[in-house]
Amino acid sequence: MKVLKMVVAPAVLATAFAAGAAEIDLAGTWTLTQAESNTVTCPGAVPGGIYTALYEAKLIPDPYWAQNEKLTQWPSRAEWDFARTFDVPASFAAKKAVWLRLEDVDCFADVYVNGQKVGETGNRFQRYDFDVKPFLRPGANEIRARFHSTENISYAETNHYSRAFNICNATVKKINLVRTVQCHGGWDWGITQMDTGFMGTVKLIAVDDARLDYVYTVQNFAPDYSSVEVEVTAEALAPDACEVDFAARIGEASAFRRVSLARGANKVSLTLKVERPRLWWPNGAGDQPLYDFRASLGESSIARRIGLRKLEVINDMDAAPDPVDGKKGRQMTIAVNGKRIFCKGADWIPCDAFENRQDGHYRQLLGDAKASHMNMVRVWGGGQFEHPAFYRLCDELGIMIWHDFMFSCATYPGDERFLAGVRLEIRHQVKNLRDYASIALWCGDNECIGAAKWFDRDEKVRKENVQLCAARAKELDAICRECDPTRTFWPSSPCLGPGNFGDGWKDDSSGDMHYWRVWFGDEPFDNYYSVRPRFCSEFGFQSYPSVETSLTYVSPDQLNPTAPDFYYHQKCPNGNRYILRTMMRYFRFPKATKYVHYLSQVQQAMAIQTGVEHFRRTMPRCMGAIYWQLCDNWPVASWSSIEYGGKWKHLQYHARRFYAPQTILVAPAYKDKSTLEVWAVNDADAPLVGTATVENRAFEGGVIAAHKLSMDVPARSAKCLGRFPVDSFGTEEERTRRFLALAADGCPDNDWQFQFYCNSHLGDAHVTAELAEKGGEWTVTLSTDKPAFFVWADAYGIRGTFSDDSFTLLPGRPRTLVFTKRPGEKATFEDFRKAFSVTHLRESYD
Repeated sequence: MKVLKMVVAPAVLATAFAAGAAEIDLAGTWTLTQAESNTVTCPGAVPGGIYTALYEAKLIPDPYWAQNEKLTQWPSRAEWDFARTFDVPASFAAKKAVWLRLEDVDCFADVYVNGQKVGETGNRFQRYDFDVKPFLRPGANEIRARFHSTENISYAETNHYSRAFNICNATVKKINLVRTVQCHGGWDWGITQMDTGFMGTVKLIAVDDARLDYVYTVQNFAPDYSSVEVEVTAEALAPDACEVDFAARIGEASAFRRVSLARGANKVSLTLKVERPRLWWPNGAGDQPLYDFRASLGESSIARRIGLRKLEVINDMDAAPDPVDGKKGRQMTIAVNGKRIFCKGADWIPCDAFENRQDGHYRQLLGDAKASHMNMVRVWGGGQFEHPAFYRLCDELGIMIWHDFMFSCATYPGDERFLAGVRLEIRHQVKNLRDYASIALWCGDNECIGAAKWFDRDEKVRKENVQLCAARAKELDAICRECDPTRTFWPSSPCLGPGNFGDGWKDDSSGDMHYWRVWFGDEPFDNYYSVRPRFCSEFGFQSYPSVETSLTYVSPDQLNPTAPDFYYHQKCPNGNRYILRTMMRYFRFPKATKYVHYLSQVQQAMAIQTGVEHFRRTMPRCMGAIYWQLCDNWPVASWSSIEYGGKWKHLQYHARRFYAPQTILVAPAYKDKSTLEVWAVNDADAPLVGTATVENRAFEGGVIAAHKLSMDVPARSAKCLGRFPVDSFGTEEERTRRFLALAADGCPDNDWQFQFYCNSHLGDAHVTAELAEKGGEWTVTLSTDKPAFFVWADAYGIRGTFSDDSFTLLPGRPRTLVFTKRPGEKATFEDFRKAFSVTHLRESYD
């Protein structure tokens, strides 16, 4: 590979930019045929997979309905041909070199052009460039790809190994032996739908000088951020030695030079300087300006938008022992442009098992995350490298990405045959994605160090599994250092940090933590108070979808959680047991099935709010709370806060409050449940100054006592405002009829319950609603005669969100909500009036 590097002063050189290499995009409608029989044939969209094509052609039933998943497994075990014809202009065919570029091919395909095999694929996450010039002709051409069953091949792969490699949760038990989306083989929230097809780019590229493969930057800021030198690197493949122009522009800054390319792989660089850069910030910390960026090399060019920012992962050893537990550990803090950021968000899984639909979900889901004050999603390692629109939106919205590599909950081979493909995929993905400002770090896998000990009791095998994890992490680290030295490589999630595979499920002193004792351990929500992680990147609690969403996949007689069709959409072993046992722990027995759905979402919100508020009050020890999970890939009982289809669960509304930049909360003192502490949390750059009020209220409506607390909370910190003995709020029996209501300047209201709700004597509140339309805005004003909890406003069948929901409503303090329709929603205000309903916790039981 020839490497050239040069610094060039900024200049305006518009003529240096070429028009671009010749390309023929082969996206569109192809013909899909079942290869063995030729009896099943239909149109098939590219990008896209077999399941979308078959469903749209009505050749399979809706896999999401009832138990139809069982009836739609046969396509993944068959072989399929995708084929189409296309025209090639004579000038295109005459170019010196022509390649067929394929991205996101899932997964095993033999590719033919005009009847001649040009290449084969076997890794969803690699890019393939096949030389097709010898096989093309001017005029009409044909391309065909024979896709083999990924599922069948995964089981055949076991023949290459003398030992077993296992995966947790998947129903396709050997999917970990092939490089595809692991959750396509089923998960404890996901359908088994082993899709196959061209899921990304399919195009022809023709050049005379050089094919531009990657362009990426390194940003070097002045100490005061008054300027930034941007080193632009291009990697290109030249069919022959040549001289070409290399140019780059960011905003108004540009640079240009003439470069000599050798035959084969080349790497060339130049540097330009941006004065007074407008810095990119995560959501809540500042704006997200994106610069137009363009680079050209000879006849090839790329254009995109990039953010200018400096991001660091601080993993320093504590200077002194922790004042609470007396231990020293390591920080896990992300700093952007020198500012330490508390990371708030949720884990991200593929948002639809029908991959063709995913791009349509991105803007809504990520927009909802931004609207809920989230600044990070964690792209989970059992999913996929997402489509380009996902990363563009994260840049646009200020949503940072913790990015796992695609290994999850499994043991994986470590032989050269397996790792050779892994190296190619990681090199490609890192180079391809590294210029997105939103990507905060690369992480080696999800929970694989734990999986090393999950499947085998033989200590020798366990030790070997750990060694394989460590060896793979070392390889991935080296690739990241080579291909993206600007970012931290985090070996695994959870782990205690680079070079430390300690127990991230139990050790809260360093690194990131996955804390699952509350869900899988069936512990009360206050168990979250027993840990003080540095960064909690997974913790969650399941709920059922709303009745509205549930009726999109089961009939009305199947809404009961133990009804066969509804239960089929509970993929977590013991999931119903955990949900229903928790319900009986915290609430009185619901009087109707619809309240089972309602209470499941209430308790999910309670659980995650308890964890997040506790983690936030320990700032700066803890600097991240990422709950499991934001979205679903089909309608299902799960840990998501947004249902499949986009309806917000109670949790998403609570997240908008507990992730607010400034919040007030009550929690027990650490390891002292007899004392309650009132905390204020401030993520803003300015101090939080004002007054907080803590009211001891009766469930029947009166204020028993009120306490005023002065707030002066420094920027980006948490502060205890006051401490109160629990018994200062009444005897144990009196507290069954009381709760605390909190209000503070600049903060969402909050409350605290002394008892589980089943032991509390709630007032029989009567909530009234007044609906109005003014200037196209739909509002609902809610009032109550007694305190009402988890007040839930709903507009059945109308896609949209309320400005707030699932909140405590107090007498004499009416709340006005605004309902915002989703784009494309056709409902009128009269439809809204008819669809509207409101309920609250006391109505859930007799």
